[in-house]
Amino acid sequence: MNATLDEKIEVARDNLQQRVAIKLRELLVQGVLTPGAKLNERELCERLGVSRTPLREAIRLLAAEGLITLDPGRGAFAPVLSLEDVAHTFDVLAVLEGLAAELAASQITAAELAELQELQQQMQAAFKRHDLPDYYRANARVHDLLNLASRNPVLRETWKQLNARMHALRFRSNQDEAKWAQALQEHEHILAALQARDGPALRDLLVQHLRRKREAVLEQLAGTSVSQAA
Repeated sequence: MNATLDEKIEVARDNLQQRVAIKLRELLVQGVLTPGAKLNERELCERLGVSRTPLREAIRLLAAEGLITLDPGRGAFAPVLSLEDVAHTFDVLAVLEGLAAELAASQITAAELAELQELQQQMQAAFKRHDLPDYYRANARVHDLLNLASRNPVLRETWKQLNARMHALRFRSNQDEAKWAQALQEHEHILAALQARDGPALRDLLVQHLRRKREAVLEQLAGTSVSQAA
């Protein structure tokens, strides 16, 4: 009986930790926790409505994913990535997403295709009302679903780990409306190629999509560095 109760308690704790981790990810992605900022446990507990134990568990979880930096004796910080780190990571992501899309072309289900069509409509609606958070949530699900449809667990786990580090940068790069509109148009082409189940075309589209995202992110980071230096 005690073992059963302990298992139930552990599940509940894990669920709370996961929920807190999701909220922390959102704060990092949306730039509420800026690069280099120290995570204030008291403020975060109040903001998220939790005690310090699940917060610290969530912080350790995100630190293992590379989304938070732990500095012994100083605390937890939102990570700061160099331009070189960002460039190299996007180079690898482009290859991974291209391969995932090519594999997905022949294996994606009708239900997954229908969800992608719905997500495209959601992104278009969010763009029209200038709702970047809603757009990004739908956009992130598109890339996740394409990766899932590759049916390659090794590829997926590698992609998830690297993509987690780039979440915040991918989100903020769409704050330029012209680049945002271009990204939306690229997604229309991606969906059309997927509906045609054209694997090679999908691979090329995703590689180019990620390379453009890479350049947009690097341009934004370089501009931020110049502004801070001035």
